Amino acid sequence: MKIKYGVISSDSHGQIHKDAFTQRMSKVKFGDRIPQLVETSDKAHMSDPVDRVVERWRVNGMIVEKRGVSNCAAYMNDPMRATFPQRWEEVPKAIYDPIERLKVLATDGIDGEVLYPNPPIQNATFFQGDAEFELACVQAYNDAMYEDWYQVSKNFIPLALTPYLGGLDVTIAEVRRVAKMGYKGILIVAEPGEVVGKTRGWSASSSWGIDNDNLNYKLPAFADPHWWPFWETCQELDMPVHWHANAALSFGTSMWKGYARPQAWVATAPSSWSALSQFMPNLVFSGVLDRFPKLKWVLAESGIGWFNYTLESLDHEWERRSLWKHGIKNRPSERLKEQVHLSSWFEAEGVKAVQIDKSHLMWQSDFPHNPSTFPISQQVIDRSFRDIPKEIRDRVLYKNVLDLYKEEETR
Repeated sequence: MKIKYGVISSDSHGQIHKDAFTQRMSKVKFGDRIPQLVETSDKAHMSDPVDRVVERWRVNGMIVEKRGVSNCAAYMNDPMRATFPQRWEEVPKAIYDPIERLKVLATDGIDGEVLYPNPPIQNATFFQGDAEFELACVQAYNDAMYEDWYQVSKNFIPLALTPYLGGLDVTIAEVRRVAKMGYKGILIVAEPGEVVGKTRGWSASSSWGIDNDNLNYKLPAFADPHWWPFWETCQELDMPVHWHANAALSFGTSMWKGYARPQAWVATAPSSWSALSQFMPNLVFSGVLDRFPKLKWVLAESGIGWFNYTLESLDHEWERRSLWKHGIKNRPSERLKEQVHLSSWFEAEGVKAVQIDKSHLMWQSDFPHNPSTFPISQQVIDRSFRDIPKEIRDRVLYKNVLDLYKEEETR
């Protein structure tokens, strides 16, 4: 990766081209089910209704994103960062074109990005439909992001999606396929047992467009030994596993309808970023870390301020309940510090105090989403790293990304 500024965002979002799926999926087999942009004047398809014809992503007959055709509020010239393009021609080219993207990143002093999805992907995969359809969508996405981003510029590291509904052999086969292509990491949901169908009394379909009729595809829980061959494969391939933001977890309370739109965002975003703090006990006490000690876990857009409390509380419970007698041989904090990688974008105190080796801490800009540090990333970095030694600063700002994803630095 070419390095000029000494900054890589460990969490940004690459927009797949509007024609990526229609060009790669069989029209004969899937027809209009293929993910694509469609015109609509139905205000039920708009989070902010307007009196004009707009476009929306449709997947298997379902509208999956009501705000707009791309999530790029940080680059829409709106100080409130509440504007979403309503038609594809309104999407700035730098959102979906890697060459134009590099030009924009240069104005913000950033060399490259690890790319997480943007619409129409809803938190790591496609659950709208059946196993065959899901696999075709996942493979089309993985092929498109590799060809259109990584092969154009090695300053972008896209993450691969994984299929779930076709069984574990299909999931593992896709991980092996993308690893052979050159992918450096995969993105998954945290608790697969709660994303398909109705569980715990709540419906995931309202948030992610997941078809509740797919109960035949109900998935085992994260802690279930069913997933062990999957973790084993990721460990064998040295393929880091990524969770993003809330990773499709739902711990929130109901939203008060009196909030204005900006208030509603800030009332929910922080809790979403820290949702994984409540899931960490599953990672530890399932025994997955002990069983797969070389498997790397990456938490993006989840902050770091909560991490110290989680470490200490897990150690406390491990000690009090003598869990080394019940299969958890290692102290939780030891395994988490060795296997988990964190990212932060604005937490000055978090960078100083987080109880993790700084070789496992990365910085992110979250471009082009609403919370992004763009276009003042350098100011945010200077504030957050004011008292941090240069050696650690360089590690966190770009060298840890190069090491994690096995990318070579060039000047």
